[in-house]
Amino acid sequence: MHLYIHIPFCRQACHYCDFHFSTSLKLKREIIIAICQEIKLRRGYLQHKQLETIYFGGGTPSLLDEHDLALIFETIYQCFSVNEGAEITLEANPDDLTKEKIILFQQFGINRLSIGIQSFNENHLKKINRIHTAQEAETCVKLSQDSGIHNLTVDLIYAIPSESHAIFENDLLKATNLGLNHISAYCLTIEPKTVFGNWLKQGKIEVINDEFASQQFEILVKHLADNGFEQYEISNFARNNQYARHNTSYWKQEEYLGVGPSAHSFNHQSRQYNIASNAQYLKSLEKGLVPTTIELLTNEDRINEYLLTGLRTKWGCDVEKLNQMLGNNFLDYQKDILASQFVEKLIYLKSNTLLITEKGKLFVDRIASDLFIA
Repeated sequence: MHLYIHIPFCRQACHYCDFHFSTSLKLKREIIIAICQEIKLRRGYLQHKQLETIYFGGGTPSLLDEHDLALIFETIYQCFSVNEGAEITLEANPDDLTKEKIILFQQFGINRLSIGIQSFNENHLKKINRIHTAQEAETCVKLSQDSGIHNLTVDLIYAIPSESHAIFENDLLKATNLGLNHISAYCLTIEPKTVFGNWLKQGKIEVINDEFASQQFEILVKHLADNGFEQYEISNFARNNQYARHNTSYWKQEEYLGVGPSAHSFNHQSRQYNIASNAQYLKSLEKGLVPTTIELLTNEDRINEYLLTGLRTKWGCDVEKLNQMLGNNFLDYQKDILASQFVEKLIYLKSNTLLITEKGKLFVDRIASDLFIA
């Protein structure tokens, strides 16, 4: 149903990023060949062989050249059929998006770009070690639109330390003035195995201020609502119903195959996690083996994942589905916790669906975990 392809290469490491990637491109061609081998080996993983979405993530997939794309798409079409209206997304850095590159992507059927802008402010871009400039951040969106790709989304980061909210407010204003129909915004987090994580240990930076982050989240939600965006998932906002179909499939727990180093897969019965090492990934695929760890899901796992993903979305969690999964009445089973959450106005029940309130959006992960089945 859905295919995710992890491209584990970047030209430069962002200070906040803990995704798997390498800044050396020496093994790029070998990794692409191995990814195609994995697609062939795992073509039977998905119950349905018709793909509704394809997503190139990373890393920086916009580093792919014509030969890389040709090999990957040839393999995909050998192993699967692709719906005529499939959403085919590629994550891109602004500095990669020349007119020629955008046309190349279109020739292979890529019809949606996810552009990692993060900020339109030069100082903030330098602070988080992004490789593109503020001008490139604006230019690449207009260039994509002029080239005929209107299904665009940009990523923004909020809670970057600053003296005021002015820079983030300007980021939002610039983003909404570009005529986009989708924006994703993520709170800056400091992960242990990152540059920021190391700096935090060394006392070079301070922890993210929770109050400052909460204020920027509220600014984000209000500004985008005022500009016609619907918050359909905690970090994702769309106009004109242009939801990210691939990412929505994750939140709705549809099955997907993930290929490439560190990629994850899900088929309702299990999750699989590929090894996060380019060298070991290559070594295994050369032997015809997929270097993956399989986690069989218990019924409790499925319920908890449904709560964790569903409550983040505008669709919430269907109580009847929870009842069927639990084999019991969920509202009765978790009545004490739910009673407290109702009183605190963190969650509410509508049309037999559990939904997060505006206040609850700030604490959604905790709300979900409190409802987990032990």
